Amino acid sequence: MSLLIVGTTALDSIKTPNKENPRLLGGSASHAAVAASFFSPVSLLGVVGDDFPEEYVELYKKHQIDLSGLEKAAGNTFHWEGEYEVNMNNRKTLETDLGVIEDWMPNVTSPLNEKAYILLANCAPQLQHHVLKQMKQPKFVVADTMDLWLNIARHELEQLLKDVDCLVLNDSEARQFTEEDNVVIAAQSLHKYGPKYVIVKKGEHGAILSGPSGLFIAPAFPLDSVVDPTGAGDSFVGGLVGYLASHDGDIDDNLRQAIIHGTVTASFCCQGFGLASTTTTTRECINKRVEALSQLVAF
Repeated sequence: MSLLIVGTTALDSIKTPNKENPRLLGGSASHAAVAASFFSPVSLLGVVGDDFPEEYVELYKKHQIDLSGLEKAAGNTFHWEGEYEVNMNNRKTLETDLGVIEDWMPNVTSPLNEKAYILLANCAPQLQHHVLKQMKQPKFVVADTMDLWLNIARHELEQLLKDVDCLVLNDSEARQFTEEDNVVIAAQSLHKYGPKYVIVKKGEHGAILSGPSGLFIAPAFPLDSVVDPTGAGDSFVGGLVGYLASHDGDIDDNLRQAIIHGTVTASFCCQGFGLASTTTTTRECINKRVEALSQLVAF
């Protein structure tokens, strides 16, 4: 089925202990849309500035991403600059320039507002809700979020969660949101805000799903080296929703497989800067890793 992804389309400048790469294609919508494209047709809803390189537009097109919802506005593209420590679980933001996305509130018209699956990738809750209110009859709505919105837009986020089917956030954010130290209890507590499903990302330790069928613990695909984890969480949720959109039937019947496929897709993201590794993989490579992961956890 059809899938719409809205979020940030950005230029990322990334520093690690080994290398520095300026103005790479990034943003939550970019990583999520490329990941989802391995499974399902994707429409991207976003905004870029005058400085957005044409080569990145061509990269979207390489993955057959529908760009009818990608606007170009006068000004600078959203830019994020960050630096990772030797332990890549630790990073600091050096600079953030919201650029043209700061006041962007799109008018979502047909056929974009008729998509069955909606991914509200990580961005301001006000923007996520603005888009969701314009959708006609979505089958399944997933929202991703982060600690920034818990700090500055908690009320808006809580209003959004009343209208979404699945919430995705990381373990520290789940603890912050619920004030529960135990991640399992935190995940289960989040249902009271509205989402039927809650997925807590735990980075290199995988993810936890809480839903009507109980808990599901998904491992991460083990990597012997990580080049750049930027966008891995967005790739995870993009692959997950892309997989769901490509499979008929009840969400409960497909969600565990979707999480595994999202996890594996995210593993490719970590093996290159920005989208460099993700854009060179194939569905066949993803399937091989899914099979390898299933063998690793079989007992």
